[in-house]
Amino acid sequence: MENYINIGKVVASHGIKGECIVKHSLSENASIKDLKLVFIEKKKDTMIPYFIESLSIKKDAELLVKFEGIDTPEQAKLIAKKNLWLTEKEFLPFRNTSSPITFLGYMLISFNDKKLLGEILEIIEQPHQILCRLEIEGNEVYIPLHENSLKKIDKKSKKIYVEVPEGLLDVYL
Repeated sequence: MENYINIGKVVASHGIKGECIVKHSLSENASIKDLKLVFIEKKKDTMIPYFIESLSIKKDAELLVKFEGIDTPEQAKLIAKKNLWLTEKEFLPFRNTSSPITFLGYMLISFNDKKLLGEILEIIEQPHQILCRLEIEGNEVYIPLHENSLKKIDKKSKKIYVEVPEGLLDVYL
């Protein structure tokens, strides 16, 4: 299966023509107008392509998007609150190198005992921290990244060293 990268979310429908407000984490320097296609996960592990008919920049991280085949507010509401994805290959020209989303694929390592925790599969940005989703022993695990837990980022070897809060892994494993 192809690897997909979460680039944002359809926040709401807008207007009467089926347009959508999209919040994204793509680079400000990228030519976002070149974005022609995104994927929406309708069912688990089923990515459906949505072609972009028109797109305009609303604010820094917000776009006004008209998808092909979405022509009414009711149709737009059906995809509201859905995450948007790009394949890894399609994501490269749009990535923001200073954005936490670039940590996807990095290895998370416990700073204290140098133990490999796993590969970062998803980044969830929150107001005061970032959550990294990993899979450890078949379990979904969320590790926070913030100023107290983040110890070192090695971009060359794609490793992030964190101090895992005591007992956190016990909750998941």
